[in-house]
Amino acid sequence: MSTRTTAGPERTVAYDDLLTRYEPVLGLEVHVELGTATKMFCGCATGFGAEPNTQTCPVCLGLPGALPVVNRTAVESAIRIGLALNCGIADWCRFARKNYFYPDMPKNFQTSQYDEPIAVDGWLDVEVPPREGPEFLDEEPFTYRVEIERAHMEEDTGKSTHVGGATGRIHGASHSLVDYNRAGIPLIEIVTKPLTGAGERAPDVARAYVGALRDLLRALDVSDVKMEQGSLRCDANVSLMPTGAERFGTRTETKNVNSLRSVERAVRYEMTRHAAVLDAGEAIVQETRHWHEDTGVTTSGRPKSDADDYRYFPEPDLVPVAPTREDVERLRATLPENPADRRRRLQEEWGYSDLEMRDVVNAGAVEVIETTVAAGASPAAARKWWMGELARRAKTAGEGGGAVDLLDLGVTPAHVAELDSLVTGGRLNDSMARQALEGVLAGEGTPTEVADARGLELVQDDGALQAAVDEVIAENADVVEKIRGGKVQAVGALIGQVMKKMRGQADAGRARELILETLGVQG
Repeated sequence: MSTRTTAGPERTVAYDDLLTRYEPVLGLEVHVELGTATKMFCGCATGFGAEPNTQTCPVCLGLPGALPVVNRTAVESAIRIGLALNCGIADWCRFARKNYFYPDMPKNFQTSQYDEPIAVDGWLDVEVPPREGPEFLDEEPFTYRVEIERAHMEEDTGKSTHVGGATGRIHGASHSLVDYNRAGIPLIEIVTKPLTGAGERAPDVARAYVGALRDLLRALDVSDVKMEQGSLRCDANVSLMPTGAERFGTRTETKNVNSLRSVERAVRYEMTRHAAVLDAGEAIVQETRHWHEDTGVTTSGRPKSDADDYRYFPEPDLVPVAPTREDVERLRATLPENPADRRRRLQEEWGYSDLEMRDVVNAGAVEVIETTVAAGASPAAARKWWMGELARRAKTAGEGGGAVDLLDLGVTPAHVAELDSLVTGGRLNDSMARQALEGVLAGEGTPTEVADARGLELVQDDGALQAAVDEVIAENADVVEKIRGGKVQAVGALIGQVMKKMRGQADAGRARELILETLGVQG
């Protein structure tokens, strides 16, 4: 068997090698910050990026005598999430105090739910796509059912910033700063049952599940699910057991993984690390781990606590939550179409290939293309603009040349639909349309307003176009000879020169027709 050394003393085993002896078992805990206007138990704002410690009050700071009140919208969002995950909704449940002592926990306990969660026993069917690469060309997608143990309500913690060290972690830092703006923001924690039977595809299943869950939460409109901002983060539990064994191995929990790619990589790395430890006859330490995106490894955090260590007890300052059946059914009626079903329907309506639809989904462009088509653009044109020119610009439009969301560019679906209508209506060609788009991005107005201001319009006068065609033919006898000799594709060189003479304001298709007609050649 092969091993290799990574950063620090950690050993790993080749991935394909470990699969001959071990079966992976995963457990995924996903934390979702709800997009409510106020916090879980007080009226403080929840906006991201505010000045530190400006969105706090006696309740979320845990000051003596301050009493919490449950956010009704957060409870309704939790119920809707549970229903979308095919969970049973509790008729009666309570909050509990989870006691642990961190600087970013101002109360020295977290208000959570323990043995009485709002939603239990659900499932989510996840579509796992084929892997990329020439060796996987014959691989087929498959569906994996992820069983949900529970979804429960709790509050988020504050955020600690460790200053003075090399890694940004507390070890080696000279001091720490704490921002309590995030403390008390409503969280839903979604916990899976053990995921077994995925074998070598276990990391892919983990990634696909978190991606499917993100899509579902976005469709429910309960969170912005921005993983890079921490609105959605995953704790990945990994263990290995010998092939054929029935008892699960000791698990580790890699905390706060905040991208789909990192979920896959963290699971894969922990599998290879566990195998090396077990192969050496050593025991896995049950602990939390930190994921390092830059090096692709995990490092030890702290020993993992069991439930007894948190000394849970019912929250005495909050009344139980008891949704009526009428409330639950009212909220069930608000559930959107399942995202996977919706994608299949839209793909059929738009006529996209599997590869085209996968690219659209991966770019997060399904909604924006759907809105653009609804505004009047053809599906092909909507995909061309959003997945081409606009996607390219979005990759570098952020601060420091970073990426931004497509809709943050300042171009709307209505703009793209209007641009398409100007092209299909014959006023603009593609080159002119790009110039109009430049103007929209620069804040000069709508595509039509930009086209009017810049004088963008195809020449509709065949006489002027024919004159340009005649000049080009006269200037390019050698190309004309090739075309008349049967190399019709050479007409492209003449079209380019015609467009240059017309300053880009000619219809290239019409120019081609006139060139061939003038030369007496069939196209």
